[in-house]
Amino acid sequence: MNVDDLRIAFSDGSLTTLKVVVGAILFGIALDTPLSAFAAAIRRPVVIGIGVVAQFLLLPALTFLLTLALHVQGSVALGMILVACCPPGNVSNILTHRARGDVALSVSMTSVGNVLAIVLMPLNFAFWGRLHPTGGPILDRLGSQVDLSVGSMLGEIALVILVPFAAGITIARLWPRVARVGRRIVGPVSFLALGAVIAVGVAKNWDIFVHHLGVVLVAVLLHDALALAIGYAIARATRLPGPSTKAMTFEVGIRNAGLGLLLVFSFFGGLGGMALVAAWWGIWDIVAGLAVAQTWRARSARREVVTA
Repeated sequence: MNVDDLRIAFSDGSLTTLKVVVGAILFGIALDTPLSAFAAAIRRPVVIGIGVVAQFLLLPALTFLLTLALHVQGSVALGMILVACCPPGNVSNILTHRARGDVALSVSMTSVGNVLAIVLMPLNFAFWGRLHPTGGPILDRLGSQVDLSVGSMLGEIALVILVPFAAGITIARLWPRVARVGRRIVGPVSFLALGAVIAVGVAKNWDIFVHHLGVVLVAVLLHDALALAIGYAIARATRLPGPSTKAMTFEVGIRNAGLGLLLVFSFFGGLGGMALVAAWWGIWDIVAGLAVAQTWRARSARREVVTA
């Protein structure tokens, strides 16, 4: 069966669980986001602006071109575009710390990126998705069955991002001790839960994943490499210092694929190519990010030895 005609099975209970997990991930990000992070962003408007351009303009545009170059099927192209439009996750903060990068910049960019994504993500996806020669017709067909308007998607994204984000920031502001304890628990547990949800989904649809994984395997590998490369290239082109370059690389390269997966099942009926891309990206993104972070960390350690 053509991947564009596939539907990945996902029960209402699993979808509710996924919403809770994605909300918990955003809640964990907010617990780790003091209001001073937004103040720091205001003090570094140029750097934050560079990150916003890279995440919400360059990445979706170059992803669109990559889908054309690879000649992927429409649903796969839509999955790649959707992931590119997702905000960064707090894995980027962890990887930046691991690579000995500018963690303060990373946290600031994650915070700003998630707030902006509430509006920019549905607008971006609607623009690039409907512009795509094979993805656009799929959206038109689905649009006759469900509401795929920017407004409906914006409402869902606002619910998933804004509510837990506002709650987390409020707790971090009023009860910092509770936030310090909570972020040590919520972050790791929510990501483990996301992995479990993806694993259960893969297990229930094992034959489909095995049969069609080859369709998205290379596409996701190249797409992830492109996202990391965009972050690194724009940081180098604008002459950011080394630690800031590491932060920029992960802020652009690491996307919240869990949110993308939630939208695939909420609005697109588990459309085959989109679900496969979001699920595989959620796994590979962390693997590739850890490899890059570990490489940078090893280089920093060698420099310290030479200096000593």
